[in-house]
Amino acid sequence: MRLSLRQLQIFLAIAESGSTTAAADLIALSQSATSSALIELESMLDARLFDRLGKRLKINDNGRLLLPQARQMLDAASTIEKQFAPGGLESGAGLHIGASTTIGIYLLPKMLSAFGLKQAGAAPSVTIANTSEIATAVINFELDIGLIEGPWHDPDLHVEPWIVDDLIVVAAPSHPLVCDNSQHPISIKALREALWLLREPGSGTREAVEHALVPYLHSINAGGQFSNSEAIKHAAAEGLGLACLSRLVVADFISAGRLVELSTPLPILKRNLFLIHQRHKVLSARLQTFLRFCRERSNQK
Repeated sequence: MRLSLRQLQIFLAIAESGSTTAAADLIALSQSATSSALIELESMLDARLFDRLGKRLKINDNGRLLLPQARQMLDAASTIEKQFAPGGLESGAGLHIGASTTIGIYLLPKMLSAFGLKQAGAAPSVTIANTSEIATAVINFELDIGLIEGPWHDPDLHVEPWIVDDLIVVAAPSHPLVCDNSQHPISIKALREALWLLREPGSGTREAVEHALVPYLHSINAGGQFSNSEAIKHAAAEGLGLACLSRLVVADFISAGRLVELSTPLPILKRNLFLIHQRHKVLSARLQTFLRFCRERSNQK
């Protein structure tokens, strides 16, 4: 077999950086050695993988065909190395975990502590971003597992429902609807006219809120868009609008009296949180152990 993992590593570095010079810096090779490896790979495959635009290399159709296969092979090789490293079968060291914002802030730290990843040298790498970014990174083998707040439909992803999360509508104690609610029930019309504080497009929370509210309100009158739920919580506490957030996010502010849970004519609002991994990923022993742990947490929840 003439194809080597090193060639695929160089190919991926060029695809990500756009030039052999930048790729050489990423993988600690000389520029000439990087160029030679690419030429050798293209010659062996009898196909150009990049279009040459001066000094820039832009991946073409052939390269895009090879890209997911190269990622899969390198990920499998990396999994083998990590699995048989000292302590690799017992610890969670080396795991690359991705979590969407609410899960990453409010659930994952306690989970990692319970999983026993506090000791030095055994901590995993954790990435927190919105659902879209986590799903993309899992698809590209950049993350071993994702914990996300909305369903994601892609043929390369294995997606399984995980925890059912409660969504509640909250506002500052000074908000007009809170004051009116003491005298009169809140109407659907009042909710339609109110300003709502929302997450950015691509967020699992944004998708869940729209899925829960739009069938009843028909549209959501946006009063602001924020990149994380914590910012929405603080904005709502300052009276900038209503928020529909996970009970996990706002429990502390409700206890402190900074936010009030509204009684509305809406049905009970819930959403699923999901576990995802690349469908073609080799699941190491430690990753399977962590997946089992996550599923057990679901049962406890």
